[in-house]
Amino acid sequence: MKLDRKEILKALESISAPGEGKNIVESGAVNNVMTFGDEVVVDVTISNPSLQARKKTEVEILKTIHDKVYQKAKVKVNIKVEAPEKPQIKGKSIPGIKNIIAVASGKGGVGKSTVTANLAVTLAKMGFSVGLLDADVYGPSIPIMFDVERERPLAVNVDGKSRMKPIESYGVKILSIGFFTQPDQAVIWRGPMASKALNQMIFDAAWGEIDFLLIDLPPGTGDIHLSIMQALPITGAVVVSTPQNIALADAKKGVAMFQQESISVPVLGIVENMAYFTPEELPENKYYIFGKEGAKNLSEDLKVPFLGEIPIVQSIREAGDVGRPAALQTATPLEESFEELTRNVVQEVVRRNESLPPTEAIKITTMAGCSAVKKK
Repeated sequence: MKLDRKEILKALESISAPGEGKNIVESGAVNNVMTFGDEVVVDVTISNPSLQARKKTEVEILKTIHDKVYQKAKVKVNIKVEAPEKPQIKGKSIPGIKNIIAVASGKGGVGKSTVTANLAVTLAKMGFSVGLLDADVYGPSIPIMFDVERERPLAVNVDGKSRMKPIESYGVKILSIGFFTQPDQAVIWRGPMASKALNQMIFDAAWGEIDFLLIDLPPGTGDIHLSIMQALPITGAVVVSTPQNIALADAKKGVAMFQQESISVPVLGIVENMAYFTPEELPENKYYIFGKEGAKNLSEDLKVPFLGEIPIVQSIREAGDVGRPAALQTATPLEESFEELTRNVVQEVVRRNESLPPTEAIKITTMAGCSAVKKK
């Protein structure tokens, strides 16, 4: 039997082009159709590089030709992938900063700032250049954890403009609202004032070349979070929780905030802090004081990566209080825990950058007294 090219093209018009509202012929995905007796060769270009997308396209073409043209046709499908260029980041960006990671928690007291501090020093130990922005405006604790609470950023000249020079400690460049207030002074600011202060620390700072800028967000989901995501294209978010149900319920809301279609910040994963307690005199025992593997189970339920677990250890608290993050201790189980966490975060950032386009900043508008969030 001799196959007819026009008949094949007509049959292929029944296959939809994903996300375009057109069929694969009308959209231009079918580049060429050649027939040789009962043989047909179809050249197709798709934008999705995944093996699943290529296989699905091939199967649909084979089935359509066999069902609508000739059941015994010998069909060969040549698929070419031309992924579209990644869109440029919209909104403001900071020259020299490669990745911006927001560290969040649904509620306070789960150790978010402790995890952020130890993640920062571990990245620095691995050879990365690291910045840390303490965006917890109403409870800045990063200066204490890095033993720099009495430091004050200096002004430096960069390309003819005055910039704040971050404070450096343990290889990490740090800026915090705590540098501009007295230790016993409460920060009583409305949202716009806090957002303005954060914008100054973000864009009026001489960060230099940074591989990772970590942002220690306040607990919960509120105005500061929206302001940060409005100001910056966040590479991804890390959510910290303890295993107990109350913390997990709030962590779930934190993940949902980043995953909202109007925000769409990739969630790199969940960290389980205070996962278990091991007494020094019983090193083989584990006591699950706040519940067992709650955050790990939540990550599976939400289909986001589980980045690691950090135990309850007295030295973590002591290290934070004296301003020397616990991950700086060498050859200890704690160092191993933080290194595993950090490796997983880096791995997820690499995977995210390879598979997803850059995150856009978001635009916040006010409508009828409520904040609405839109993508720029």
